[in-house]
Amino acid sequence: MTSVPRTPLAEALARGPLVLDGGLSNQLEAQGCDLSDALWSARLLADDPGQIERAHAAYVRAGARVLITASYQASLEGFARRGLGRTEAEALLRRSVVLARRASGAAEQEVWVAASVGPYGAMLADGSEYRGRYGVGAGELERFHRPRIEALAAAGPDVLALETVPDAEEGRALLRAVRGCGVPVWLTYSCSGGETRAGQPLEEAFAPAAENDQVVAVGVNCCAPEDVTGAVEIAARVTGKPVVVYPNSGEGWDAGARRWRGPATYDPGRVGAWVEAGARLVGGCCRVGPERIGELAALVEGRG
Repeated sequence: MTSVPRTPLAEALARGPLVLDGGLSNQLEAQGCDLSDALWSARLLADDPGQIERAHAAYVRAGARVLITASYQASLEGFARRGLGRTEAEALLRRSVVLARRASGAAEQEVWVAASVGPYGAMLADGSEYRGRYGVGAGELERFHRPRIEALAAAGPDVLALETVPDAEEGRALLRAVRGCGVPVWLTYSCSGGETRAGQPLEEAFAPAAENDQVVAVGVNCCAPEDVTGAVEIAARVTGKPVVVYPNSGEGWDAGARRWRGPATYDPGRVGAWVEAGARLVGGCCRVGPERIGELAALVEGRG
């Protein structure tokens, strides 16, 4: 059975919830990859693309129906710092989609590919994607995102994942940047409580997506599992669209020590509450691996 979807993602979401993959970086590290570079997992698009395909395949085996590409940290500017020109950088962005598509080849069910468009702060590689308020104008944000969006769209993903957005201003810039690219999008914010990382109410952040037909889902990612249910309720109420959620493991990142601390609080058993509140795409982000996604998939499929 072919893994290339015959069904638009929006139609599939109308039928019921789908399971996303988990953290790509933690799976790559489990495979022995060194991600200490400023490009993070995007470095492997050039240096060892087979590892990325292996990581995607691990999530397909676990039951993921949507794979998010390794392009979160990828940008023309980031690749330029590695000595790569625009043509080479655009080819690597397209490669991220190809690798995810290849990894879905052995699946017996439809698998969709979401091309990751990370925030401006991810390119800076200084943690500012978790703060927002970059001091950069809306026009400059739009100009930064547009070339990478065009390159990813050219590779034919099923959806663009505008993800881990810390700031409502950047969310609006991203929605302008994707106009006319010909690919549906989802928009997810990184949040704390009922606010974006930059401190805006989620109601304000989600509002521009409500009447935007290109947006097939809205939600949150890279946040504490405890913040998800409230965010789902807000997203569903403000936009009336399917909601996408993929929180972190719940451990805290100690930037000074460069290590994770505290207990993991990600519990696949929460999926019932998420779906009840309006979630239709559910998965995991940092430190959520194939084992947890497998547990989540079993629960979601059990609901059917």
